[in-house]
Amino acid sequence: MPGKIQVSITNQPIDIAAAHAFVADPAHGAVNSFIGAVRQTNLGKDVVGVSYDVFEVLASTVLQQLCEKVAAQYAGKINISLTHFKGRLDVGGISVVIAVSTPHRAESFAACRTLIEELKHQAPIWKQEHYTDGDSEWMQGHALCQHEKEMHHECAH
Repeated sequence: MPGKIQVSITNQPIDIAAAHAFVADPAHGAVNSFIGAVRQTNLGKDVVGVSYDVFEVLASTVLQQLCEKVAAQYAGKINISLTHFKGRLDVGGISVVIAVSTPHRAESFAACRTLIEELKHQAPIWKQEHYTDGDSEWMQGHALCQHEKEMHHECAH
């Protein structure tokens, strides 16, 4: 049986349980998920919230193609749910949920990791951070790379 894919952009709170229910499969022994949440500090600044601006039509297409590309690597023996938030979130708010199920855990971990890393680099989603001092700043598309460099990791472009 081929796998299934669900991609969505929403301005409503993301339902983690619904993502897990979508990928559930009696033939799959592994479910992996990534949940992205707004953190209270970034690059030394105190954050109160984040706004996500999304070019929805293009983002949906890009995310669907990304999921299809990952699914093809597993010959369809994978289920994927990917949801990204659009709008304003306070600290602790959930911005993205990716759930993946596969027959075995190694594939589940690898697919989930690939999806979040590629989403960060490919999707037309922009993040504006709002700070405790009242200022705000649009983050560059590769802001994740800056954070990784600070953590002494190399960032792939």
